[in-house]
Amino acid sequence: MSPASATPLTTPPSHWVICLCADWCGLCRDYEEVFVQMAARYPRLCFVWLDIEDQADLVGDVEVETFPTVLIADGEGTRFFGPLTPQAQTLSRLLDSLERAGLQATPHGPAVQLLLQALHAAPEYWGTA
Repeated sequence: MSPASATPLTTPPSHWVICLCADWCGLCRDYEEVFVQMAARYPRLCFVWLDIEDQADLVGDVEVETFPTVLIADGEGTRFFGPLTPQAQTLSRLLDSLERAGLQATPHGPAVQLLLQALHAAPEYWGTA
C-alpha cells in the first residue's frame, strides 16, 4: 500500500490501527481502499496494513482466525483486537467510540507486544495504509 501521508514520521507512533489480512483474500482486497480512506480521516492514528504471510516476520505469533482482523492499540494497551466487518462506517464508529469512551485498555498479550515492538523498529511501516 502507498503511504497515508506525504510527511514521513520521525518518531514511532503511539496509536496504531493495524489490519491483518492476506493478499489471497478477496474481502481483504476490497477492504484495502476503505482502510486507506480511514487513514486519511484519522491522521493522528497510524494505520498499518500487514499481510500475515508477506510480513510474517512482523506478525509473529499473532493469531488471525478470520479476515479482516483489526488491532487497535496504544501505549496503554490493546483497545480492540478481532474481526471487523469491512465497511468504512463500522471502523469509523469503532474508532469514534474508543476515543469518546475513555475505556481502560487491556494489557497487550505477548504476541501483540512483540508485533508492536517490531513495528516500532520498522519505520517503513509507519503510515503505510
